[in-house]
This record gives sequence, structure tokens and C-alpha cells, in this order.
Amino acid sequence: MIPGPLYKFNILDLGPAFAAIRYGVYAGGAVILLLIVQVIFMRSTVNWRLAGMSTIFALMAITMPLSIMSKAKSVPPIHDISTDVVTPPEFNAIAKLRLDAPNPVEYAGAKTAAQQLKAYPELTTLHYTENSKHVFRVAKDAVDALGWELVNYDVEQGIIEATDATVWFGFKDDVVVRVSSRGDASELDIRSKSRVGKSDLGKNAERIKVFINELNKELSLK
Repeated sequence: MIPGPLYKFNILDLGPAFAAIRYGVYAGGAVILLLIVQVIFMRSTVNWRLAGMSTIFALMAITMPLSIMSKAKSVPPIHDISTDVVTPPEFNAIAKLRLDAPNPVEYAGAKTAAQQLKAYPELTTLHYTENSKHVFRVAKDAVDALGWELVNYDVEQGIIEATDATVWFGFKDDVVVRVSSRGDASELDIRSKSRVGKSDLGKNAERIKVFINELNKELSLK
């Protein structure tokens, strides 16, 4: 568990952090094996309380990375998710915050779009009966309620930009929301993109779904 916070607070680089997690799996496996040997061949020397605690920590060291690997296999290896894959909302104010990010600010392209449509077909443009000004206000409130760091909001352009961070490693993901008028109604698109990593482990799609659920508490879909 330690490498995540060490990376989050800039004590450890990403490569060594991942290496530490991998070696933690090896260490956890070794602990389990040695405990089994001790219980079978040196039972009289077993401190059951210490053995129980060691087993718990060893299982955590093994199961958490394996859970991440399982999640990675269940989602496409992409990190740029948008409800509009043809003309996705663009990052403006956030662009300068991503200058040193391994993943560029530009949309990831047709290959990513195809993988997203297959994995998350439910993520499409949202059509609301309310006017764009009202939808924009609700979207801004949703960003605040979810604890995202607001970077920019432009009422006239209907654009909101924000940044969210994952809990364990503190990976920065950026979000842009676009609200457009459609007569007396409106459309809303949202895009979420990771700054680092090939696969987001489904986090960006999950973030968008949480945001949509927050919106739908106050708005009416057409």
C-alpha cells in the first residue's frame, strides 16, 4: 500500500513505485509459503497472533495488485473518454497544466473511439429539456459537489474545465464539460482524460458516469 502515497507526495517516481508493488507481491507470497512451512513443520514455534497479522498483510500485498491486473484485463487499454467521440470537447485552460504530461492534450483518435464505443456504449451526448444556462449551473454545482478542482468555467462558451485525482496514487485526470443550446433545450458532453498511463483501469468512464448521475438528480433527460 505504501508505494501509492509515496508517489502521490513526490517521494518516489512512478517506475520504482510500480516495481515496489511487484516486489510486494513476491514478498507476500514468500511470507505465506514460510508461514505454511512453519505451521506444518515447526508448529510449536508459531506465534498465532503474529502469524495472523502477517497473513493479513501478505494477502493484502498479493490481492491488491492482482485486483488491479484483473481490472486492467476487463477494460480497454485507453485513457481518453468522451460522450462525443466525433467532436469531443477540447481542453483550453487545462492545456498548459498538461505540458509535461506523457499523454498529450489532443483527443486520442479513432482507435480509442472504437474501443470506447464497444466498452461503454451508454456514454453518449446527453439531451436535457432545460435551457443551457440552467444546465450549466447544475453542471458547475456537480463539479463542486464531487470535489473536483475547478480550473475554468465560461458561461458564454458553456465550458467547464476541472481536475480530479485518484485516491491511492493521486494520478491527475482532467475533465471538460461542454453545454450547448438546442432551442429551449440543451445538450451536454463531458470528456475525461488521464495525464499518465496507457490504461485508466476504467476510471475515466466511471468518473463520467458519476457526474451524469449527479446531473440527473436535478435535470430531465429528453
